[in-house]
Amino acid sequence: MASGNLTHLTEFILRGVSDRPDLQMPLFFVFLVIYGLTVAGNLGIITLTSVDSQLQTPMYFFLRHLAIINLGDSTVIAPKMLVNFLVSKKTISYYGCAAQLGGFLVFIVGEIFMLAAMAYDRYVAICNPLLYMVVVSPQICLLLVSLTYLYSLTTALTVSCCVFSVSYCSSNVINHFYCDNVPLLALSCSDAYIPETVVFAFSGTNLFFSMIIVLTSYFHIVLAILRIRSSEGRRKAFSTCASHMMAVTVFYGTLLFMYLQPRTNHSLDTDKMASVFYTLVIPMLNPLIYSLRNKDVKDAFKRFLKSPCQAFKLV
Repeated sequence: MASGNLTHLTEFILRGVSDRPDLQMPLFFVFLVIYGLTVAGNLGIITLTSVDSQLQTPMYFFLRHLAIINLGDSTVIAPKMLVNFLVSKKTISYYGCAAQLGGFLVFIVGEIFMLAAMAYDRYVAICNPLLYMVVVSPQICLLLVSLTYLYSLTTALTVSCCVFSVSYCSSNVINHFYCDNVPLLALSCSDAYIPETVVFAFSGTNLFFSMIIVLTSYFHIVLAILRIRSSEGRRKAFSTCASHMMAVTVFYGTLLFMYLQPRTNHSLDTDKMASVFYTLVIPMLNPLIYSLRNKDVKDAFKRFLKSPCQAFKLV
C-alpha cells in the first residue's frame, strides 16, 4: 500500500487518560468543567485587556497574548479528548494527528517564550521604571510577540515534519490522550534517530534559553526589590510580578519534572499526567492567577460588569 517513508496507516487510536470504562464518564465531566473554565477565563482576560482603557499597557498586552495561547493550547486538545470519552473507538485520522501535533507545538512553544517576554517586561518595570515606556514601547511589544509566534510556527512545522517523516506500519495505538511526538515516535517501524534528535534538540534549546531569560530577569528583580528601603515599596514592587512568578513556577516546574526524571523512572504514563497539567490545568489556572492576585484586572472586571456597552465604546 505504501513504501519508503510513506505510512501504511490512515488513522491512530488514542488510549486516552485511562483505559477503564467506568472512569470515562466521570473523566468526561471533570475535563468538560476544566475546559469550560479555561475558555471562560481566557476569553475574559482577552476581552478585558482589549476593551478596558486602563489595561492598555505592555504587561496586559503580553497577558492578552498569553491568554490567546492558553485558549489555543486547550482547544487543540480538549474537544477531541472529550469526544473520545464518549465513544468506544477513540480514533484520529493520520492528518488530523499531524495537525494536532503541529497546533500543540505552536502553542506550547509560544507559551514558553511569552512567559520569557513577560519576565523581561517585569524586569524593565522594576529595574528601569523611568525608561519603561521607552524600552518596552508598543513597537517592541509587537516585535516580541510577532517573533514568538513566528518562531513557534517554525518549530512546529520542523518538528511535525520530522515526526511524520518516519514510517508507521502496524501498531497505531498512541499511549496518550493527544498526538504528542514522544509516543508517536515510539510507534515508528523505521529508524527514528534523526526525528528523536530533532525533538530533543528543540525541546532542550527552547527550555534552556527561555529559562535563562526568566531566571536572569528574576535575579535582577529580586536584587532590585532587596535594595528598596521601605517595606511598602518592597511590597508594591513584589506585587507587580507575584502573579507572573506564580505562573512561571507552575509551568516550568511541570516541564522540568518531565525532563529531569531519571530514565529508570521515566514512563509515557508519567508524561501523560504531566501533560494533563500543562495542556489543560495550567491554561485554566493562569486566568485565575492573574485575576485573583491583580487589583487592576479585578477593577476592570467590575467596570465591565457595570457597563459592558460603554467598555466596548472606549476602544
